Amino acid sequence: MPWESNGGGGGRNNNGGPWGQAPGGGGNGPRRPGGGNTPNLEDILNRGRDQFKGGVPGGRWAIVGGILALIAFWGVNSVYTVAPQEVGVELRFGKPKPELSNPGLHFHLWPIETVERVTVTENQTTIGSASAAGSRANASGSNGLMLSGDQNIVNVQFSALWSVSDPIAYLFNVRDPEEMVRNAAESAMREVAGRRPAQDIYSDDRRGIELEVQQITQSILDSYQLGVRVGQVLIENAGPPAEVVDAFNEVQRARQDETRLQEEARSYANTLLGDARGRAAALREDSAAYTNRVVQEATGEAQRFNAIYAEYVNSPEVTRKRLFLETMEEVLGGSEKVLLESSPNGNGVVPYLPLPELRPGATTRSTGN
Repeated sequence: MPWESNGGGGGRNNNGGPWGQAPGGGGNGPRRPGGGNTPNLEDILNRGRDQFKGGVPGGRWAIVGGILALIAFWGVNSVYTVAPQEVGVELRFGKPKPELSNPGLHFHLWPIETVERVTVTENQTTIGSASAAGSRANASGSNGLMLSGDQNIVNVQFSALWSVSDPIAYLFNVRDPEEMVRNAAESAMREVAGRRPAQDIYSDDRRGIELEVQQITQSILDSYQLGVRVGQVLIENAGPPAEVVDAFNEVQRARQDETRLQEEARSYANTLLGDARGRAAALREDSAAYTNRVVQEATGEAQRFNAIYAEYVNSPEVTRKRLFLETMEEVLGGSEKVLLESSPNGNGVVPYLPLPELRPGATTRSTGN
């Protein structure tokens, strides 16, 4: 090379190569800015070739061992395991594959491909619970205090049970999915509580509120394409703030007393009403029976009269005499007097016979003079 000439014959002198020679230098070749000689490129290559003339330490077996170690390291990083409660999402150059990895042993081309694991079992997010002290729920300062529809402050502690339905959307559509679920559930509960009276939240319609909060939370998460399914919302505890809990308990006791008295009055009224209805039913039954008896008796008397009249038409004298005898028998049947008919040959009054005293079991009566 032209700049490799060191000032001697065989080539033109270029004053130490293309970089020239430092002022005051006495040696051949270019010099460093610090004043030292700089070796040329050919010397550097020659020295490197001389160093490798002896070969690699350990020979070819060292090379083979290094290659095997690299292959083993690559294989260990290329094989991964997915737990039973998880699914795997493989990424190729950071882009997720549409296929999901089921639980078990899998292989991917590391480092071109990586894997993200997502837990698909049911998760529980608690909002406003005192047991979550130090968590992000209490760090926000909300502590479950909400304004109800009747302008009362209620302290609601509830949980949202959710699971991952789309692992790819769960990983890449929202930065912090768990915080998103928490915020959506809390926002939905505040919306529903703001439309309902406090008594509904305390006890009257908890189930209806839970269903409504679940539906609103699901719609919010679907709008963000979070890939989460909200299975259930449970109100664990709902009550007034601690500052007014004594007054609230007094109101609750008064309402319980009111309800108890109303139930007692209703029970007493039902008892009286039942007795009155029973007596009325008995009177109706008695009157119906009396009416039926009188009608039947009248019908029987009418039929008897018609039968007697038919006999009377056929033989009036016999019928008249029979009626007279039956009537006299009925009239005189219970009389204790005895009538003696005087015969044409009689001599006056027949001597009195104490016929009543002669009857068996008759009581003796004293007679006056």
